[in-house]
Amino acid sequence: MKLATLRTQFGTTAIRIDGPGVGVELDFDDVGQLLQAEDWCKSAQLSGEPIAFREQDLAPVIPTPSKIICVGVNYAKHAREMGRELPEQPTLFVKFPEALTGPYDDIYVPDWATSKLDYEGELAVVIGSRAHNVAMADAAVMTTRCGISSGVPLNSMPANLSTALLDSVHG
Repeated sequence: MKLATLRTQFGTTAIRIDGPGVGVELDFDDVGQLLQAEDWCKSAQLSGEPIAFREQDLAPVIPTPSKIICVGVNYAKHAREMGRELPEQPTLFVKFPEALTGPYDDIYVPDWATSKLDYEGELAVVIGSRAHNVAMADAAVMTTRCGISSGVPLNSMPANLSTALLDSVHG
């Protein structure tokens, strides 16, 4: 089952994609809201209003997640390509929800960053329940869904990053 969040003239709505450019509107503002429902899988399978859509109208699947926790430098070959050592412990960092885009959205790249961009395929995991000290055997139960995401990291930051960021904001 493919779920998506669609931009409409009234805001966003969760849909179940039934074919290219065709979906069924679900009774939720976005997929994040759907996944918080008690029996979300059953809700996603219910009949609803059919809706035709353009791929460009797809929003981030979960537009406002409460947390985006990323694991970096975890792929040995890519770490070597960048001249880095693999850390003994995972390198964690966060992203802000505003960093998310729909799959066909343009990504603004300031002029100073165009030659420093990289691209990465990412595994996106949605943890559907609050969790703390979960045993390895129980971890899969906490995971609602997995999917593919893309990252567009900068390989290196300019020495004058704060000036570069202000210039890109104030243009």
